[in-house]
Amino acid sequence: MSPAMEGGIVLVVTLLILLSGAPVAFGLGAIAMVFIAIFEGFSALNVAAETFYGGLNDFTLVSIPMFVMMGAAIGSSPAGRDLYEALDRWFYRLPGGLVISNLGACALFAALTGSSPATCAAIGRMGIPEMRRRGYPDDIATGSICAGGTLGILIPPSITFILYGIATETSIGRLFLAGVFPGLMLTSLFIMWTIFTLWKRGFHAYAADFRYTWKQKFEAIPKVAPFLAIVVGVMYVLYGGVATPSEAAGVGAALCVLLAVVIYRMWRPGSWWQILRDTTRESVMILMIIAAAVLFGYMLTSLYLTQTLAQAIAEMEVNRWVLMFMINIFLLVCGFFIPPAAVILMTAPILLPIITAAGFDPIWFGVIITINMEIGLIHPPVGLNIYIVNSIAPDVPLTRIIWGTLPFVACMMLEIVILCIFPDIATWLPTYLMGPGI
Repeated sequence: MSPAMEGGIVLVVTLLILLSGAPVAFGLGAIAMVFIAIFEGFSALNVAAETFYGGLNDFTLVSIPMFVMMGAAIGSSPAGRDLYEALDRWFYRLPGGLVISNLGACALFAALTGSSPATCAAIGRMGIPEMRRRGYPDDIATGSICAGGTLGILIPPSITFILYGIATETSIGRLFLAGVFPGLMLTSLFIMWTIFTLWKRGFHAYAADFRYTWKQKFEAIPKVAPFLAIVVGVMYVLYGGVATPSEAAGVGAALCVLLAVVIYRMWRPGSWWQILRDTTRESVMILMIIAAAVLFGYMLTSLYLTQTLAQAIAEMEVNRWVLMFMINIFLLVCGFFIPPAAVILMTAPILLPIITAAGFDPIWFGVIITINMEIGLIHPPVGLNIYIVNSIAPDVPLTRIIWGTLPFVACMMLEIVILCIFPDIATWLPTYLMGPGI
């Protein structure tokens, strides 16, 4: 049987297993072992355990539970409420000021957690009911939180960047820096769209004579200061030569725990049990996916499927931007059905030699693939953020939430186009601070 035929069978079976709702890690692991046994014989399974273990035998992976703990510690506290209340006092006069406050809170929260579901849930629990109470349209209230939550995997520190860096052996520090300006730009696009659409609808959340006093505005600043201090602290130890990304993750986790204990008085054992439980659950899930994806990648390589695909794409006589367009479509489709971690770990090692041969920067491509994964988070059928928001506001029809996310999907696609035209938006900061990449 030819590699192309084998690849087609593997692709169909993989999609069927993942779409069946089976856990991603177990699905990928089972597929890998079954196809190794079928095409290479049961004796080839001798390497399965070693390959699975090898996928986890990387010191860089220590950073993942630490960043997850950051999100769990902040997500279990009233941090989301304080963030958006503080920002609302400064932005309330703008059309859609509360939505802008929530998007700003999502951006800051994302810089602490690196997790989209954690960002979406923490800000959404307070933001959505408050926006609806003040009369914001349901599609804007829910769609903005869905979109704002996706910033968790773009604004550093980002678990997605860590996974991409591990899968492609790319500098995680450079990837974090590369996500700063695109993350801020995407937040700005979300805000501009919100201001425009609410202005066009003639919506006002406050009476014309309502005002916050300057005293009330400045009283809110201390609620934001600890978050900024943690972000600055993590970035300093990471880029000041004090610590590696894994060690910086530990610093960030310690600072978030201190914030939860000292400021939010989370002394009770029940609160700590929830933080440790959430950290363990999500960390084990991600690490299992990583190990299973490594085994899946070994299966693809041993059957010469990745080499055949890479060669076929390399032999296509098309413009490199046509190639990039095809890769983006491929990633979008994958993101519609498969969680971001699985997509990156399965596709990044295959795509990296293709995009580098075409002359694209792998750091820049890490940002592009991450934005594609963001779209998948707010697009069915997987659309994890959509279902998180639906659980927060179950009386809002799922179709209305989806329609509310579509303008934000368009903003993400526009960002991809802008980054293709101006790649320096992503690459300038890591080059300026860390020098040219090797």
